[in-house]
Amino acid sequence: MGQIDERTGLEQLDPTECLLLLGRHNVGRLAVLDGGRPAVFPVSYRRDGDTIVFRSDEGTKLDAIGDDDAVAFEIDQIDPRSRTGWSVAVTGRATEVTDAEELEGLRKLHLEPWAPGAKARYVRIVPESIGGRRIVRLPADAGVR
Repeated sequence: MGQIDERTGLEQLDPTECLLLLGRHNVGRLAVLDGGRPAVFPVSYRRDGDTIVFRSDEGTKLDAIGDDDAVAFEIDQIDPRSRTGWSVAVTGRATEVTDAEELEGLRKLHLEPWAPGAKARYVRIVPESIGGRRIVRLPADAGVR
């Protein structure tokens, strides 16, 4: 178990656990700046080593990432009944993959797009920071400050 923040009661997840969670799931949210305003898109993805890869077509996502632009990426899992859950947030740089050999390797990931369409273009997010938190239910007498 990671370190528990005494003020919030949230468990801080270390980067290794965050990468494991990223590898176990396949739908997340990509946040980009679109004309200076935040825009968030659901995307299917695969973890490829320490990076995140998703497919796209022409449009807002590709326009917004430009060449090596800053992005955020997030996944989570919530259980409303037990009021528990976790989230992993990544910030980093996104670039479209254009190298033929690299593209061939990415095609082997069998990455299925979230939305309909060809989604023939591949984008790689190289993380600069990875962090996560888990909501931990403490015993009633533990008292979070």
